[in-house]
Amino acid sequence: MGAFLRGRVDGAARLRELLRGPEPILAPGAYDGLSARLVEAAGFPAIYMTGFGTSASLLGRPDVGLLDRAEMVGNARRIVAAVEVPVIADADTGYGNPVGVIRTVQDYERAGVAGIHLEDQVAPKRCGHLEGKQVIPASEMEEKIAAAVDARSSHDFVVIARTDARAMEGMGSALDRARRYREAGADVLFVEAPQDEAEIAAVARAFPEVPLLFNWAEGGKTPPVTYDRLRELGFRIIIFPISTLLAATRAIREVLGTIRADGTPVRALSGLPRFAEFTDLIGLPEVVGLEARYAAAEQGTASPTEEKVP
Repeated sequence: MGAFLRGRVDGAARLRELLRGPEPILAPGAYDGLSARLVEAAGFPAIYMTGFGTSASLLGRPDVGLLDRAEMVGNARRIVAAVEVPVIADADTGYGNPVGVIRTVQDYERAGVAGIHLEDQVAPKRCGHLEGKQVIPASEMEEKIAAAVDARSSHDFVVIARTDARAMEGMGSALDRARRYREAGADVLFVEAPQDEAEIAAVARAFPEVPLLFNWAEGGKTPPVTYDRLRELGFRIIIFPISTLLAATRAIREVLGTIRADGTPVRALSGLPRFAEFTDLIGLPEVVGLEARYAAAEQGTASPTEEKVP
């Protein structure tokens, strides 16, 4: 997992392969390299780099457009480098007009991301499940999607078009916008924040032959829906943007409460990973092995049967 000497996995090609598979792609949210490694270690086939979690972890602030392209791409690059499964990344509004979107796609693609979603909000954007959103004209978003498709160097790179119009213009407008974004070249459609199961089903009925992304937004405006129901409706990607973030927040609060009350974390240690378990997770054995390999090579004692560097 995350081998230093292994060539970069073609995440975009792998994501395309998963999209052609029989089951929805479950992609829990990751906000840094560690959370990404945990998602991968749990056996998930893909990771979603959450913009909400990125803002919370990097700034300790809400997802209201405070991060710029460089900060988001930098976080995506670190997450991609930590794992060997495809990473789908939040790219907000694309950070500008269609020319800005071109650079955004190029930067994310160079970072090794398998695909991004672009949204039709007015900048500065807001989390899709917060109040106060506004959307740009659909024609402007069509231009951004067309620019994104033209900008990618690999056809496998997945362009996901998100519309936030449900909150301001209603579901009919959201579906119309999604249809226009598909015609502009989007590979996957993402209708944000449907507010009941009937609306979720309406999205699926409107696009029976189009890959759809469902945002299982923990505590958001969209009600909880079972995996079986989403599979029945035909959704191809299901993201869980903040489960890991919320779980980490709870665990950190609990251990800090113990330290504050007792003066040490002793009472909490039984519920925490052991130190050796954690260092294994983050790749210490691999690093030690590499140090030994190159030390032996430098001394001229490398075994002739030792695995060669790829």
